[in-house]
Amino acid sequence: MAMMVKITIAQRRELCAMAAATPHEICGLLLGDGDIVTRLVPCRNVAADPAIRFEIDPAALIAAHRAARGGSDRIIGHYHSHPSGVAAPSPRDAADAAPDGCIWLIVAGAVVTGWRAVAGGAMHGRFDPLPVEVSGCTGSGDSPQGRNAIPPR
Repeated sequence: MAMMVKITIAQRRELCAMAAATPHEICGLLLGDGDIVTRLVPCRNVAADPAIRFEIDPAALIAAHRAARGGSDRIIGHYHSHPSGVAAPSPRDAADAAPDGCIWLIVAGAVVTGWRAVAGGAMHGRFDPLPVEVSGCTGSGDSPQGRNAIPPR
């Protein structure tokens, strides 16, 4: 398994912008190869209470799996936001996560952190931290945020 997840500065900006645009949790799929995210696929949050929980639209998940079988990039994980929390997995995330090795990106404010869902993980017994490498940084305002650090409040 990869020791970090790689995203572009454009993907990081897109995640933060989507999260900032709504008071509800956003969610979507991470498509790519190994530890490299090649595409973000925003999905409808079909949770009963999207302000505090996320559930990826099953139709989008099925469509992405079908596309992967047809030669498109495969699902390597997913992302979601914590609009009023920190960019770290919650106990609810841990209860909902399968220990399948998938990558989880969590967005809170301007912070994006990476996690891998595993059995016996360091966080809530389900997640291990996964550093996020942001490529394409161009200078002011583009520095990577997170690296699994919880921002000061």
